[in-house]
Amino acid sequence: METGRRTVLRGGVALAAAVASGVTVTGADAAPRGRRLPFLLDMVHNNPGEPSFRSRFNDPATLAAYGYDGQVINEFRPPQTAITFDSFDPRIFPAGSPGRAWVEATARGIDAHIARAHAAGIAVYVFTDIIVLPKPLVELYGDQILDDQGRISFERPLTHQIHRAMLREIFTRFPGLDGIVVRTGETYLQNTPFHTGNNPITNGERSHLALLGILRDEVCVRAGKRLFYRTWSTGGDKLTSDPAFYRQVTGQVAPHENLLFSIKHTARDFWRTVEFNQTIGVGTHRQIVEVQCQREYEGKGAFPNYVIDGVINGFEEFRTRPRTEPIGLADVVENPVVAGIWTWSRGGGWRGPYLRNELWCDLNAWVIARWARDTGLGEEAAFAQYAARLGLRGEHTRRFRRLALLSADAVLRGHYSLHHPIRWTWTRDQFLGGSDKDLTKDFTGIVRQGLVDRVLAEKREAARMWDEIVALADGLPIRSTEDRDYLRVSTRYGLHWHRVVHHGWEVMLRGFAAEQGAPRDEAAMRWHLARYDAEWRRWERLAAREPSCATLYQPYSFGKRGPDGLYDADPDHGMKPSVDHYRATLG
Repeated sequence: METGRRTVLRGGVALAAAVASGVTVTGADAAPRGRRLPFLLDMVHNNPGEPSFRSRFNDPATLAAYGYDGQVINEFRPPQTAITFDSFDPRIFPAGSPGRAWVEATARGIDAHIARAHAAGIAVYVFTDIIVLPKPLVELYGDQILDDQGRISFERPLTHQIHRAMLREIFTRFPGLDGIVVRTGETYLQNTPFHTGNNPITNGERSHLALLGILRDEVCVRAGKRLFYRTWSTGGDKLTSDPAFYRQVTGQVAPHENLLFSIKHTARDFWRTVEFNQTIGVGTHRQIVEVQCQREYEGKGAFPNYVIDGVINGFEEFRTRPRTEPIGLADVVENPVVAGIWTWSRGGGWRGPYLRNELWCDLNAWVIARWARDTGLGEEAAFAQYAARLGLRGEHTRRFRRLALLSADAVLRGHYSLHHPIRWTWTRDQFLGGSDKDLTKDFTGIVRQGLVDRVLAEKREAARMWDEIVALADGLPIRSTEDRDYLRVSTRYGLHWHRVVHHGWEVMLRGFAAEQGAPRDEAAMRWHLARYDAEWRRWERLAAREPSCATLYQPYSFGKRGPDGLYDADPDHGMKPSVDHYRATLG
């Protein structure tokens, strides 16, 4: 819903007031007890192809007050879309052309970001997809830069020359830019009407080394700017999480003070039950660690989901295992290779839910930022400082912490499972998958292993945890009326979500198991079907009467890209079609 994207968010009012009054909220007045990591960056990851988020994290003054020293701008218009390429070929964007006008307007936007960040005393970096090049350039030089599949190829010498010229023009046009963050593997073009591109990593190690060589030369050495090279990629690229491959590739690149590698704290994407990334702390190059604060597979801040205890100390599902490898940042933070944290305060993924209050994103971002400024403080003490900022003391702080930790426990059981490795895609963004597609493989495994009752008990327990979370929230006297209201509304949103999932799974999994030959308990299915319907109605009434409520999930699968390049719901699959299938069998 458009208002969900455009409304100015009011969460964290107590903290915002502190920022406005000039109060530094990093706890810098206390004597440090541990490391102060050299880098602390934040990014608002806007949805590709949609209006940018309204967020206080867009304001560099807020970031500076929280202790950040850098801002990553990610509007999916990388800096090469803000240069004319005149230094390479003036025919690409000739004067007076619509493409040149768009490029020059984009450049003015980057100028404004640089000015605001430097006025706040922090560095600014622009998120940079590679390869992204002007369409006219590709038309002019396609015979020299495209491979036999029509991809712009780093196997072609002219592609190297173009990127060197591109990087030189970027830092000539934007001398105040402190550096760039480079992503490979995914190339989003929804916001770049005059550009095209693709993944440069077509030949594994060789592709990475070719690109890294150019970037190191042009960004770190020639321009004297910082380069953060992300190891995240898609398509099975082993640089993401394979320590041996990571060491093999990076070991061939000479270290430089301006070159850092950026690694997600998870070995794959940001979702629970994924192990800690074992490439963290490996090799000789400094690293920053990426932490998503608005978890795209787990509610996006529409309800509490406190992840920083797990990020630092290890999540519940890993704490009971033999400790042979690191499970959280606390296990690696003394390694000098680990040089910083990069939070995604907002965003990741696609579509909704869309927020009208940032309280839960703010909690995750503030605590990890405070810890990064003094790792000896510990996660729990940093959390207590955040609670104090909200106006909580004593027993109220303990209740707020219980609520936060319980939210992590409930998300694990509601979205995933301790008994069976549930695929993450079934709750992606604002979508709820069903037994007809997203959960078919999982349900097959659950039935074959005789885990139906255990998995359904988990979903029931997750819903019970949300009953407790709601009760805890109602007794917390948060200073800000906006945040206090959202605390009440968002915990009820979480309760409705997990009850819908519990009752929906009871119908789907029991019906699915019966189709595989298990006894069919029609009485139980009817009972849960009625409650599933009732819970959806309660959830819809919450959204209708509470202005601060996030937009609701859709009971359909994550679908295909539409004509606008964005992903839509799949109307033929998902929780509703699956539940309705079993509804029809009950008569």
